[in-house]
Amino acid sequence: MTRETLPLPVADLSAFARQLRRTWPEEAPSHLTLMNLLARASGFRNIQHLRASALAEGRLTATPTVVDHVKVETLRRCFDAEGRLTRWPARTSVQHQVLWVLWSHLPRGEPMTERQISDRLNDWHLFGDAAIIRRTLLELGLVTRTTDCREYRRVEQKPPPEILALIRLLGR
Repeated sequence: MTRETLPLPVADLSAFARQLRRTWPEEAPSHLTLMNLLARASGFRNIQHLRASALAEGRLTATPTVVDHVKVETLRRCFDAEGRLTRWPARTSVQHQVLWVLWSHLPRGEPMTERQISDRLNDWHLFGDAAIIRRTLLELGLVTRTTDCREYRRVEQKPPPEILALIRLLGR
């Protein structure tokens, strides 16, 4: 049977050593007791908590995100050097992808009036049609609005990997 290796993250070695010294028993601790002491000194409840945290981190980082850089390059052409959308793309699929960039400029958790969201969108596009952008953001579920259309809110979602790469590229 193979042994699983558990990383022991220690943010502050001095605090780790102090905590370990404070909880060290008089007689030599058993293997399990020693592992629990080490886990507690590094900020975990016990060795099971450390193991669960390490396994969860492994699961989260194990899924590789493949980025289609050709797609990112194609989408980049729709923006100017300042990261503003220069034109409304003809293809619907491209429209939906570039809107994620405009979505990223909207404030999180902050209600906006129609005028406020239009003003923000106007800052990030050059063709002067905030209404089509607003409507499409709504269709895609990237923003919500009240039934009386007075208040808009950004909907928090994780963009696709290509869009994240594009947002980072435009942010430079």
